[in-house]
Amino acid sequence: MNNRQVIVITSGKGGVGKTTITANLGAAFANLGKKVCLIDGDLGLKNLDVVLGLENRILYTIMDVVSGRVGASEALVRHKTNRNLYLLPASQIATKEMMTVEDMTKVVTRIKPDFDYIIIDSPAGIESGFRNAVAAADTAVLVTNPEFTAVSDADRVLGLLENTHLGLDNVFFILNKVKESMNEKRGMMKTEEVMKTLSIPMIGMVPDSDEVFIGSNRGVPIAFEPSHDMNKIFTNITRRIMGHNIPVEEDFKLARTTVWKLFLKLFRS
Repeated sequence: MNNRQVIVITSGKGGVGKTTITANLGAAFANLGKKVCLIDGDLGLKNLDVVLGLENRILYTIMDVVSGRVGASEALVRHKTNRNLYLLPASQIATKEMMTVEDMTKVVTRIKPDFDYIIIDSPAGIESGFRNAVAAADTAVLVTNPEFTAVSDADRVLGLLENTHLGLDNVFFILNKVKESMNEKRGMMKTEEVMKTLSIPMIGMVPDSDEVFIGSNRGVPIAFEPSHDMNKIFTNITRRIMGHNIPVEEDFKLARTTVWKLFLKLFRS
């Protein structure tokens, strides 16, 4: 994967942490000095603005750009913490059917020259919102967790992506919400089993962390915390997207450290 690209973050199943991953990857890219635009492609739900803490700063949405009411630059919301990060928000009153593939492609084409990375947060599933988000992308990152149902749904999405312009050569996955004890629980798959089932490269493994959840609720992605192990994991993922050769095993080490710290914190409390 190379610089200056449009990345769609997608999933087969809701609740796997796709929007949180989108926000933290955007923050990590911005921390590295890259100019980033996050597009909320989930019309009608629009959670990305809340995760970024920008819900009170929205004047216009992507639907205002599509309708021609405003230009794309007027609808962009610049982040308060890192000025390299921008959001093109979704409309809460619009539905996925109100936007077409052509609409999304035109919007992305307009803003692409101004950014190093554009990251589109796709709706979960395989309906029209998914098709819109994928149409303008150069690369797809599939987010799943280790549950059998999530991996099964992710595999179904892969079948659809294979038949798009992306093919499977430009599709990667992130294993999210990993727990140290997951292999002992019913309904959970080992990392090796997930990799074998999906048969595409894994570019990151993110542990299940209350701190990530709390950060999202506060509107402060954990990737903005420079000393946190989770920041290092998201930075590793962004560097891989940029073409750096960083073994995924590095995430395994950081994930184990993070999970162990969380266990000690819980035990001491």
